[in-house]
Amino acid sequence: MSREYPEHPLVGVGAIIVDKDRRRILLIKRGREPALGRWSLPGGLVDVGETLTDALRREVLEETGLAVTVGPMVETLDRIICDDAGRVRFHYVLVDYLCTVGADEPLGASDAEEARWFEIERLGDLEMTEATHEVIAKALTIASQEAEDG
Repeated sequence: MSREYPEHPLVGVGAIIVDKDRRRILLIKRGREPALGRWSLPGGLVDVGETLTDALRREVLEETGLAVTVGPMVETLDRIICDDAGRVRFHYVLVDYLCTVGADEPLGASDAEEARWFEIERLGDLEMTEATHEVIAKALTIASQEAEDG
């Protein structure tokens, strides 16, 4: 199955990984299209027979070398990118989850050029999609609510 010009939407997962103090977010620099060179959430496609959370743990481990604890689902969204002729070049249905991780330092691997922590205040300076900014903001709200509740 080709990711480019697919016959049907592909299902992917993303991890909004927040440090224990909720001051930093772990991002990866995309090593391939779509969004080549942009900062993004770690994640990737779900394999046949794999649950969403299993796929997420596998993808984060492949891209960052870190094991995550998967928390609540934050958002489900479409990522549809058309070419200049209007044909659908990429079509993903993405399910993003709030995740936590220990104090380990990430290593960019797989299709991630780089993986590193960013102070939340610096996120506005990074080149990433508007949808990525929005899902991170929503995840931070959920994380703050969880911290207040328990």
